[in-house]
Amino acid sequence: MYVDIGAALGTVAEPGIDEAELEALDERVAEAHERIAAGRDDDEFGYAALNLPERTDADAIREAVEPVSDAEYVLTVGIGGSALGAKTITAALAEDPERHVVLDNVDPEHVERTLSDLPLSETAINVVSKSGTTAETLANFLVVRDVYEYRDVDWTERTVVTTGESGPLRELADEEDLPTLPVPDGVPGRFSALSSVGLVPPAILGVDVEELLAGGADAADGLGPSLFETPAYAYGAVAYALEERGAAVNAFMPYAERLEVFAEWFAQLWAESLGKDGRGQTPARALGATDQHSQLQLYRAGPRDKVVTVVRPRERADVPVPDAGHESLSYLAGTDLGELLDAEYDATVASLSAAERPAIEVEIDSLDARSLGELLYATEAACVLVGELAGVETFTQPAVEWGKRAARGLLSGEDTEETRTVAERPSYPISDGD
Repeated sequence: MYVDIGAALGTVAEPGIDEAELEALDERVAEAHERIAAGRDDDEFGYAALNLPERTDADAIREAVEPVSDAEYVLTVGIGGSALGAKTITAALAEDPERHVVLDNVDPEHVERTLSDLPLSETAINVVSKSGTTAETLANFLVVRDVYEYRDVDWTERTVVTTGESGPLRELADEEDLPTLPVPDGVPGRFSALSSVGLVPPAILGVDVEELLAGGADAADGLGPSLFETPAYAYGAVAYALEERGAAVNAFMPYAERLEVFAEWFAQLWAESLGKDGRGQTPARALGATDQHSQLQLYRAGPRDKVVTVVRPRERADVPVPDAGHESLSYLAGTDLGELLDAEYDATVASLSAAERPAIEVEIDSLDARSLGELLYATEAACVLVGELAGVETFTQPAVEWGKRAARGLLSGEDTEETRTVAERPSYPISDGD
């Protein structure tokens, strides 16, 4: 992976970081790296995620999915990190990403429409919940199971479960003798893409799981005490420094359609990990070159509260642009779509720099399993580094847990602090009807 911070330096951007400040920041990066390394050595909660490339058992995953290896479709039932990592990987690497369908919301119309369109006898179910009690996941799974039974399809022959050592989902898996994989200990869901949590659908759909893990291992081996020698830390340190200087929004903009879901994964990782104690960059999702025509105006000419992260593979497929036969379009003659997309990427960075707005460039060799594994891991390491530099509890999500308790209490009719807060929430209704 390659990171270029030139367009984020104070000589060209405001907010920006000066090279002298980078040197001072590098000393703090070295201290943070020592803490991260110690956490990995001790397998501490959260830091254990950075050990996944060497700990994840690809053979066990392939053995678990063998009974459904003939599936034409994979239906993942999970929410948040229990679904988003797998969706990110299949969107980027599966030959036909549409074969991976995700139920990560309980919108009844979406669930009904999704299930009505699937050939269930050819669809594997991938249900994921560490606790086995996540309300949205369990509710959707019960609906899925009921629809399979209604259509006379044996769901027990099409299901792989990833869960913790105890809980209702584990009990069900044991009762029905379902293939079951563990959720790794000490790993928050949003950091679990390179584990059984994220790798079951890719394995079923023919993605090279071993190469994904090898890419993650490459990034792990590259972690060192200096941001000048560690791309992951360079990205995290500069993102942190820019936030300190007022860049409260991080617009994440991949220039590859297959990385669009990666931006969604980044948004969860960044927001849930770092949005604490009144701080944390707000992630904004964009797609190059599409959003040059819808969002770049704001990033270039709006408030100076943003950094734009642009991401691209260095190698692309060749799709020649035919000669239009019109002089006004002669500039396109002899080019291809990849060349055009790279020109758009370069133009975006230059456009931001001309307006003195910061950007960080991230590149991978190509959009293959090894490079994606490296990018996933490096982004996680960058996030952990930001948490260390900012002094926040990177691996917790108390606001999320509050919402879960409130929803569970409302459904069960309990009188709790959370349900009382919901009942007493502010209301100022305005309607155009009676």
